[in-house]
Amino acid sequence: MNDLIPVAGVICAVATVAHFLSIAVVIRRFRGTPVQAAGDDAPVSILRPVCGIENYIEETLRSSFRLDHPNYEVIFCAADAEDPVLPIVRSLMADYPHIESKLLIGNSTVSRNPKLNNLVKGWHDARHPWVLMVDSNVAMPADHVGRMRAVWRDDTGLVCSPPAGSAPGNAWAELECAFLNTYQARWQCFADSIGLGFAQGKSMLWRRDLLDGAGGIEALADEIAEDAAATKIVRGLGLRVRLARQPFMQPLGRRGLAEVWRRQVRWARLRRQTFRLYFVPELFVGAVLPLVAAGLAAGGAGWPIAAVVLPLLAVWYGAEAALAYAAGWYLSWRLVALWMLRDAMLPVLWTAAWVADDFEWRGNAMSVAVDVVGQELTAEP
Repeated sequence: MNDLIPVAGVICAVATVAHFLSIAVVIRRFRGTPVQAAGDDAPVSILRPVCGIENYIEETLRSSFRLDHPNYEVIFCAADAEDPVLPIVRSLMADYPHIESKLLIGNSTVSRNPKLNNLVKGWHDARHPWVLMVDSNVAMPADHVGRMRAVWRDDTGLVCSPPAGSAPGNAWAELECAFLNTYQARWQCFADSIGLGFAQGKSMLWRRDLLDGAGGIEALADEIAEDAAATKIVRGLGLRVRLARQPFMQPLGRRGLAEVWRRQVRWARLRRQTFRLYFVPELFVGAVLPLVAAGLAAGGAGWPIAAVVLPLLAVWYGAEAALAYAAGWYLSWRLVALWMLRDAMLPVLWTAAWVADDFEWRGNAMSVAVDVVGQELTAEP
C-alpha cells in the first residue's frame, strides 16, 4: 500500500494542476482586453444547414438576419423538401427582404456525414470569398462575423468556435451545460490558447480559396466528422486552426437524460476514431481520478481521508464556478451536483467510446467503423 502513495500523489497533483491551469488560462483569455474586430468588410456567404424542428429554432435562424456585417448572404440548406423547418425558414426570409438569402433543397451523398452532404450545394452556390458555416441551433450575435475575422492571422487556415450552452429548460439541459461549457469549451479554448486549436463544426469560417485548393468541400468527407477532416486539412497545409475568443451561445431548452447521454457517446466515439492519440488522455480528465488518488494517498499516509478529499472537492468545483461566472455562462446552484454527475459519467463515456462504433445522428444510423460513400445526387434549387 505504501508503494501506491507516491503514485497516487503524482496522479492527483498532475490532474489538479492541469485542471486549475486550464481554468486560469481561459479566464484570462475571457477577461483580457477584448480583441477588436479587424474592420474587414469583405463579403461573406453564411451557410446554415437545417434539419427538423429544434428548440429555439426560430430565434437562432432569425439571428442570421441581424448581423452588423455590411455585406453578406445567407444560404439555408435542407436535404428534404418536406422538412418541417422549411416554413419557418421561408417566413424568416420574407421578414427580411433587404438581406440577401436563399433556400437550397437537395442532397449530395459525398460522405457518411449527413450535415456535410447537405452543405455541399451551399458551398458551390456561395458567391463570396469567405464562407461561414453555422449550425442551425447556434445563436449568432450581431458581431459574429467580426469576432471570427478578428482572430484570423497570416498563418490561419480556419477559425472556429465551440458552443456554450444557454437557456436550459430543465435539469438535464443543465447537465448538458455542464458538459458543453466548463468542460468541453474550456478545454478547447485552453488548447487554442497554447497553440493547439482544433476545429469545431458548430461555427467554421473558411477562406474559400484555401479549402478549394485542398480539394473543396468534398475533401471534408475524408473523415466521418467534418471538423476532424478540417483540422487535418488545415494542419496539412502548414496552417493553424484558431478559435474565436469566446464561444457563441446555443440555447438548449428542455433535454432528456438519454438524449444528453447519446449525444456525448456520439461525440466520444467520433473523437476516439478521428483523434485517438488525443482521446486516450480523456480518461484522466475530470474530478474522479484525482479525488480517488487523493483519498488513496491520504489513507496510505494515515491522514483523515475526508480532511483531504472534501477541501479538494470544494476548490475543484469552486474553480469551475469562477470560470462560468467570468465567462458569463449559465450558472446555478444545481450545477455543482451536475458537475459531479458529469465527472462520474466521464470514465463510463470513455469506456463506451471503445466498446462500440455505432451511433445515431438526427435519425441516421451511423458507425465510425464504416467507410461507405454513395453516388452524388443533384440538388434542387
